[in-house]
Amino acid sequence: MSRVLIIESSARQQDSVSRQLTRAFVQQWQAAHPGDEVTLRDLALNPLPHLDADLLGGWTKPEAQRSAAEAQALARSNELTDELLAADVLVLAAPMYNFTIPSTLKAWLDHVLRAGITFKYTPTGPQGLLTGKRAVVLTARGGIHAGASSDHQEPYLRQVLAFIGIHEVEFIHAEGLNMSGDFHEKGLNQAKARLAAVA
Repeated sequence: MSRVLIIESSARQQDSVSRQLTRAFVQQWQAAHPGDEVTLRDLALNPLPHLDADLLGGWTKPEAQRSAAEAQALARSNELTDELLAADVLVLAAPMYNFTIPSTLKAWLDHVLRAGITFKYTPTGPQGLLTGKRAVVLTARGGIHAGASSDHQEPYLRQVLAFIGIHEVEFIHAEGLNMSGDFHEKGLNQAKARLAAVA
């Protein structure tokens, strides 16, 4: 049995294309892997605070020196990190906002990139500790950005996932969703077709 962790980050609910892709992915994955455990964390319904002094204090101070706010911030970070550590497959559902990922997803990453837990520093540089995991990234984009200089999603997420040791990453882009003509339908159908192969 594998454990799948899905991170939703779209601000939309009903009209979200990335959520539509997530639903299709879960349906196809569960059909192919009925015994797997799927955990969903919705960062729009339950947003995380941005990286702040309380979280930094929770990470760095001895337990006896932590304030109540720092202890609470650390407990939240631990919960998120434990979810990630337990997962075999990570699914990030990320619409493109202003050429990059939603700030809610960035906040999640800031909580789980933990020195000594998800990566460590060595004499030869940082080393990711989450080896053996794979990731699938589902994106929804109004224009067509794959391979272009305007795409600050895929390069960033590839780098940050590799930083924590996840090198097997599959991107599925639904692109051209706000363009005229048949771009919307074509982009969505292409993404759904790739989903079937991944699941």
